[in-house]
Amino acid sequence: MSNKLNVEQALEYHSSGRPGKIEVIPTKEAKTQRDLSLAYSPGVAEPCKEIFKNREEIYKYTAKGNLVAVITNGTAVLGLGDIGAEASKPVMEGKAVLFKIFADIDVFDIEINEKDPEKFVQIVKALEPTFGGINLEDIKAPECFYIEKMLREQCNIPVMHDDQHGTAIISSAALLNALELQKKKIEKVRIVVNGAGAAAMACAQLYVALGARYENFILFDKDGVLHKGRTDLGDIRKKFAVEKSDWTLATAMKDADVFLGLSVGNVVTQDMIKSMAKNPIAFAMANPDPEITYENATAVRKDLIMATGRSDYPNQVNNVLGFPYIFRGALDVRAKQINEAMKLAAVKALAQLAKTPVPDIVNMAYNQKTMAFGPLYIMPKPLDPRLLAAIAPAVAKAAIESGVAQKTIDNWDAYTVELNKRLGLDNQVMRIIGHKARKDPKRIVFAEADNQKILKAASIIYDDGIAYPILLGEEAKIKRIAHENNIDIEDLPIIDSRSHETEAKRNYYAELYFKKRQRRGLNFYESKKLMRERNNFGCMMVETGDADAMISGLTKNYAETIRPALQIIGVEDGVKKIAGMYLLLTRKGPLFLADTTVNFNPTAEELADITMMVVREVKSFNIPPRIAMLSYSNFGSSDSPEARLVAEATQLVKERDPSLIIDGEMQAWVPFNKDILKDNYPFSTLVDHDVNVLIFPNLAAGNVAYNLLKELGGADAIGPILLGLKKPVHVLQLGSTVRNIINMANIAVVDAQMKSMANVEDEISKSPWWKRLKKGHGK
Repeated sequence: MSNKLNVEQALEYHSSGRPGKIEVIPTKEAKTQRDLSLAYSPGVAEPCKEIFKNREEIYKYTAKGNLVAVITNGTAVLGLGDIGAEASKPVMEGKAVLFKIFADIDVFDIEINEKDPEKFVQIVKALEPTFGGINLEDIKAPECFYIEKMLREQCNIPVMHDDQHGTAIISSAALLNALELQKKKIEKVRIVVNGAGAAAMACAQLYVALGARYENFILFDKDGVLHKGRTDLGDIRKKFAVEKSDWTLATAMKDADVFLGLSVGNVVTQDMIKSMAKNPIAFAMANPDPEITYENATAVRKDLIMATGRSDYPNQVNNVLGFPYIFRGALDVRAKQINEAMKLAAVKALAQLAKTPVPDIVNMAYNQKTMAFGPLYIMPKPLDPRLLAAIAPAVAKAAIESGVAQKTIDNWDAYTVELNKRLGLDNQVMRIIGHKARKDPKRIVFAEADNQKILKAASIIYDDGIAYPILLGEEAKIKRIAHENNIDIEDLPIIDSRSHETEAKRNYYAELYFKKRQRRGLNFYESKKLMRERNNFGCMMVETGDADAMISGLTKNYAETIRPALQIIGVEDGVKKIAGMYLLLTRKGPLFLADTTVNFNPTAEELADITMMVVREVKSFNIPPRIAMLSYSNFGSSDSPEARLVAEATQLVKERDPSLIIDGEMQAWVPFNKDILKDNYPFSTLVDHDVNVLIFPNLAAGNVAYNLLKELGGADAIGPILLGLKKPVHVLQLGSTVRNIINMANIAVVDAQMKSMANVEDEISKSPWWKRLKKGHGK
């Protein structure tokens, strides 16, 4: 791709359609005259009077509490320098977009045509009533130091110059993790800094706050080394000044442990990297060209951990990892400022997050098979969806504990849920499932444990307290895969169904299986042979109570996984045929689809059975089912056999449970268009209800619809969820992601909880004392 094409694409992106990248959208209805009267005159006078009586009410009646100003004078824009206020606006709009998409913070970008620091401070200070926080951006040094200092002292809202502190926070987290991997202590390492501007000085100061010593720094700017004989350093830089004035970058780099570059490209040579101490760390963050290229640096030092400011190399130091979440936490407790305690809390939360398993969605976004904490991954990726819930609470807690918060948070779990909902990452059904799973974790046997996706999911499932994974497969192979992918499975049991150690258990399972199938053409020798297969062995573990649920199917044909479950575990009492259901997590809420995997052309009776199984499953998530029975006909508009079949199935379900909200037959779009439904079919029981269950007339319709919704609708899919088995066995779709597997584990645990409770209730109902109690003969 040529540079010209890149330029054209960038210009087209910004100019096409509505120019720019942001717009203001009303958050209240403004369609009628009454709406306008409330929004403006005369209704708007009422909140004005309330705020006049109590200034703090501004947070209740206006957008101030979620509004940040991104402010610049255009004197240090990207690598373009002093290009002026007007030319800086695209960058400020871009910053506004990042605030919104990563932390749901609204932004007004403000470009001020004023270079005098005193006047600039006065202008920004005068804007304080409008905003909940101020993000200073792209202001050149040394004026930026003075401007931020004055505004922090004069304003009662958080103020941060992101060019300084954003880079400092992210690089500090990266440094902590790099030092841990290199087995070095921050108070002992020698640090060379090239480019002693605003960002570099903020980095150095934060490193000191983390334990680095002033005497272990050597800093350079465009005029050379910072030494005590210079008169242009100022109070902050003077603390880092060295005695001798003859230091060069080359001599300083010799035996240095850490290099931090925030200067210009290609000023560090391979010889300088070679001369560094054992297990060195280099953060070459000049953009677009780092102080030394990643290839040149790593070519001469295999023991080097390196970070840059670029996204096309490992370990990108990107400010978007910090500022949205720091401001989110600060706004949510109405912090008066962003202090050192809050910055350090962000550093530690960010560093810790890098050590936890990386979500599969992040691996996919960065086109990598797997990422794990190590030399090539010392900080989270910007698209990691966990950043908001990890950093914002840490910052908010630090604000409260350090006394700068004006509002407290009592329920941190609820706050985390609220944060996730802001980005649409959370969904009612998954919150319910996750909560239920963690209350009573179950043992899940994974029949395909010789797979890095399964192992990664199992590790996360165990760490999150969802379940107790049991890994089936060859132990040496499983451990090798785990080691190669840096997956911790140390606490997880591994069972090899083919090994000598499991022979006694295998024979026991074979005897039980033979008793089940001996009059169905199976001999004992075949039974023993089949128990060597992991799906059969895993199902028998569930059947005998050695495990509570099984998950399989990632690499197997769907039918091959279901068959052992049917033969070994069997169906629930009263169930004639099992069914398959998918759960789609859409922006409008959960949507359950059935049957999407098992029954090709069900009869009306079978379709009613499928619907009742779905109803029970949906109710287990504390969600009231609202069911649309789908066809190509609307309430008798076609007299075809298929349309009549769906109508008959609908009637059967209504007879079995008259309390259900269900209707059909109807076309798939009708239940989602409330106006059409109300105007044309006012008799329908679905009028004024949000449909969350779709029952399809046959497998083809269900499977096609599910796959289209999944791929084109942007919905997160969980399934297929098997309905009707006595005990929980669930089948993964071929190629499921780690996230899919974890979601399925949550489902399996909840399913096991339900079936365990049902079995207990069944046993109780059969006991003599219960029968006497029902008859009134005992207590």
